[in-house]
Amino acid sequence: MFRNCMWLAIAISSCLAIVAMAAAGPGYHVTQTYKVGGEGGWDYLAADASARRLYISRGTHVIVLDLDSGKNVGDIPDTPGVHGIALAPDLGKGFTSNGRENTVSVFDLSTLKPIGEKIKVGGENPDAILYDPATKRVFTFNGRSHDATAIDAVDGKVLATIKLDGKPEFAASDAKGTVFVNIEDKSELTAIDANKLQVKNTWPLAPCKEPSGLAIDRKNRRLFSGCDNKMMAIVDADTGKVVATPEIGEGVDATAYDEETGFAFASCGEDGVLTVVKQESADKYSVAENAPTQKSARTMALDARTHNVYTVAAKFGPRPAPTPQNPRGYPPVLPDSFVVLVLSK
Repeated sequence: MFRNCMWLAIAISSCLAIVAMAAAGPGYHVTQTYKVGGEGGWDYLAADASARRLYISRGTHVIVLDLDSGKNVGDIPDTPGVHGIALAPDLGKGFTSNGRENTVSVFDLSTLKPIGEKIKVGGENPDAILYDPATKRVFTFNGRSHDATAIDAVDGKVLATIKLDGKPEFAASDAKGTVFVNIEDKSELTAIDANKLQVKNTWPLAPCKEPSGLAIDRKNRRLFSGCDNKMMAIVDADTGKVVATPEIGEGVDATAYDEETGFAFASCGEDGVLTVVKQESADKYSVAENAPTQKSARTMALDARTHNVYTVAAKFGPRPAPTPQNPRGYPPVLPDSFVVLVLSK
């Protein structure tokens, strides 16, 4: 009788330990801080897991770091108003969206040197930029003119300008001929036929408001939109139906999805957290944790090889009065305060 009770106690203790471990979440936390410094703001990040490089847009140029050490391994200059970086490893090329001059720069992934002349896009203020491997086309999403520009990634020719319903934000590809983009000011999601270069569908994202970040689970055909009203809208990529809305932190910009672990991420700059959402099934999700980062850490990149998440942040000075050059009164980044935070399990 005593022996049976002892084994029962051990079994109960083991079960409680497993439950406690599950409740604790995956345990993402900042394990490294790369001190980058420099001046100016930033926008998108892009991680090249195979080449072990991290690309960071810094206003007029792109910084390139070693993913594992944080060492600066190069710089891509002359990208005025750069927002995003798209990588086409099968072509050995990279592309940047230069919002201030409405161009795209093309560079060699090995040498980081420019390839040819800059490409003039038809729209104004190219922001998000995406390479679609299925069609070997690059898409820029032009915030001011509310359209998208399609470019042949092989020869650099502009193929079409696609009118959108509003201001586009982040985009994602299913690698099967469809490109998706959030329409921020209309709280919508648009699907584009990447072959025909025309809009297929536009779906409302209610109750999501002002979606920014967008990521995709290609296996289960689910999209992850980061919404300004502290939720992640998880959407069926074929029907546009919102299937779940787990709560995330304040100030989301980017989202990501890890196909191996089934975790979705939202980098939330106002709260200074990385919200980690667990996929329990294609239509069921739960918040696993809110891992502390740093206030202003709003954009990120996922390393698919190590499952590490990279985000960037800085400290800011006092907010100035609005001017014609700075109508929103953005506070200046304090010198040498810019850092990369590496979050690991």
